[in-house]
Amino acid sequence: MSQGVFLGGGGTDYGDPQILRLDYANRHGLIAGATGTGKTVTLQILAEGFSAAGVPVFLSDVKGDLSGLAAPGRADFKLHEAFAARAAKIGFDDYAYRGFPVTFWDLFGQSGHPVRTTVAEMGPLLLSRLLELNEVQEGVLNIAFRAADDEGLPLLDLDDLRALLAWVGENRGPLGLQYGNVSPSSVGAIQRRLLVLENQGGARLFGEPALDLADMMACDIDGRGRINILAADALMGAPRLYATFLLWLLSALFEDLPEVGDPDKPKLVFFFDEAHLLFDGAPKALVDKVEQVARLIRSKGVGVYFITQNPDDVPEDILGQLGNRVQHALRAFTARDRKALRHAAETYRENPAFDTADAIRDVGVGEAVTSMLIEKGVPGVAQRTLIRPPSSQLGPLDPATRAALMAASPMAGKYDRTLDRDSAQEMLARRAEAAARDAIQAEEREAEAEAAEREYRTARRYSGTRVPRSSSRSSRQKTPDSLGGALGQALIKELSGTTGKRLVRGILGGLFKGR
Repeated sequence: MSQGVFLGGGGTDYGDPQILRLDYANRHGLIAGATGTGKTVTLQILAEGFSAAGVPVFLSDVKGDLSGLAAPGRADFKLHEAFAARAAKIGFDDYAYRGFPVTFWDLFGQSGHPVRTTVAEMGPLLLSRLLELNEVQEGVLNIAFRAADDEGLPLLDLDDLRALLAWVGENRGPLGLQYGNVSPSSVGAIQRRLLVLENQGGARLFGEPALDLADMMACDIDGRGRINILAADALMGAPRLYATFLLWLLSALFEDLPEVGDPDKPKLVFFFDEAHLLFDGAPKALVDKVEQVARLIRSKGVGVYFITQNPDDVPEDILGQLGNRVQHALRAFTARDRKALRHAAETYRENPAFDTADAIRDVGVGEAVTSMLIEKGVPGVAQRTLIRPPSSQLGPLDPATRAALMAASPMAGKYDRTLDRDSAQEMLARRAEAAARDAIQAEEREAEAEAAEREYRTARRYSGTRVPRSSSRSSRQKTPDSLGGALGQALIKELSGTTGKRLVRGILGGLFKGR
């Protein structure tokens, strides 16, 4: 059991003990099954096993039940006797109640430490997915990001993006010549989608301090991997935000982590609950991105496990990369259900002792058909398995205990206060203010020049000298043919300058004073 995560076993009616080998745990996995068949408990015991082996875990708590990982189970729990009997039946000899090191996170900053990223780190592809933009609008968003890079405008939060889009709309002419056409209607549509996202609470996802991935890959002082739990019960009200955030996190891990080949154990295990939300209505470019990340992130030492009701929720190309599988019961009430059941059974290595499709249909709550990778990464034959009982508390923590754990967390105080440093919004505001000042100064200079010319004309009129309609223009167009003409032009030039203006004002002042 020390070489892997003990998943469960059997007894007389079941197969051999099932162990998820740590050296193959980064080959990804799938936990599937109908509602109420035990997927959440399977996720809980896998998180316990990885943590005990010194592997950090990230998982989303969709139902609010997984916070109990932080507390040991209780002997007075109503299922205590059933848990003890199952542990004895499957040979789980060292079964005992214990809690695990947990860090709570929450995009909304209510049930956990705030978790943020910047708009720039999210990027235009994922942001377009989050905002549900069409192809044209996505193109305009890409232009905006490229222009921000070229202009040195940091994009940190939604205010920065909103200011950038306004600037892009105002400068769409020159930007269109450089990057491609920018239509005002597309800019307006993106702005409206940003407003919808903000109304859903999505603005809290963007800003600083941004999440440091190293904080999610830490171990406790006793060497156990920390279990990072994202509070997702409220987040499920905005499913597109939930899926996009988890995909961003996966992509960030892929971009930042170095290659490690085939480690003895993963550097991090990532559980993606309600995986169908990632692929529902996703454009092909996004699905291709997920496939690429799933295929290559294994070499970074990260294992990805999808949790969903039906294996058909996961695209075929990605499903083929999930080597470790736990299939809870699938119910076959309709023709479509029976087809999905047969398809799920076909993805397992057959066991001559039973029909896989029948086993998937008939297993009870807390049972599953499993297949773990064995020597040389070969899929093991399908086995009917009794899932082992959890060591931690089954069910959520009470609010007071959760608050106390958050206060004592190593992350307490690091992310709780938002930073607002100089970024695109402030820079563009300063540019606009500078342009406004320049325009005002230019208008003032023009007004002063016009006033001086009026004063000069008035002075000439009182002296009886004819003033041409535009003295400066006539002086450039006509060549002086006499000494008088040259002196006249010199006088006009002098009067147009600062000294001339003072002289004219003095003359006019004397005239009006005399009158």
